[in-house]
Amino acid sequence: MQLRKVTAASAAVLALALSATACGGSGKNDDSGSSGGGKIKIGIKYDQPGLGLQKPDGSFSGFDVDVATYVAGQLGYKPNQIEFVQTKSADRENALARGDVKFIAATYSITDERKQKVDFAGPYLLAHQDLLVKNNSDIAKGTDLNGRNLCSVTGSTSAQNVQKTIAPKANLKEVGTYSECIAGLQSGAVDAVTTDDSILAGFAAQDKYKGQFKLAGLKLSNENYGIGVKKGDSATLGKINTALEKMVSDGSWKKAVDANFGPANYKNEPAPKIGVILK
Repeated sequence: MQLRKVTAASAAVLALALSATACGGSGKNDDSGSSGGGKIKIGIKYDQPGLGLQKPDGSFSGFDVDVATYVAGQLGYKPNQIEFVQTKSADRENALARGDVKFIAATYSITDERKQKVDFAGPYLLAHQDLLVKNNSDIAKGTDLNGRNLCSVTGSTSAQNVQKTIAPKANLKEVGTYSECIAGLQSGAVDAVTTDDSILAGFAAQDKYKGQFKLAGLKLSNENYGIGVKKGDSATLGKINTALEKMVSDGSWKKAVDANFGPANYKNEPAPKIGVILK
């Protein structure tokens, strides 16, 4: 009778241990690397063609995805150990602070305000505010927008910049998504769309739009894209900067730029130097 009680207790302990092992910990980002069989969670955008896009089959594509995958590889993770997490603009700082993701590569422009809450590796891309127009458009400079219909998303600083400083008589049309703006440009409802040139190039490079649009190439602002990491995580920051430098030196960076933006005739800037922020 005593032996049966001990056996039952042992079985309970064993079941408990197996259960704990199966749970895999707290569910926070696992930084054990490929040698430990862990996974890494990386924040990206899900809705930006050419940068961060979740495709119908559940896979991901885009320049940010390629950069994130390369960096993760240098940190010791294979592609099947990467878990991409959707991080919307308004929640990026919180996602890092909570430990939901290890780092974020999501058209994350480095600004003084954001650096109060987040540390940035990079920059890994210098983008500019620009205009997307039809291939046969006569819009060649910002002032050509006066009297024309300009589209951007609601609350966009890009659209406000154009209207306040470049073309005060532009007819600003604000919608919920850039996809709506691109559809309006295709139909002729608007004459131009404005945001970062990298984002515009990504949309224009989609198969359904290839050959229809072009970038005006106006360089209305500098947008230094960085990889965000949790404030104070200097170890990860250093490793990511080293990975970015290698990505440029071995040609992988240029290959990713051409693959994701090339169809829109995107004239990218040379790869920026780590830590050099152009205002």
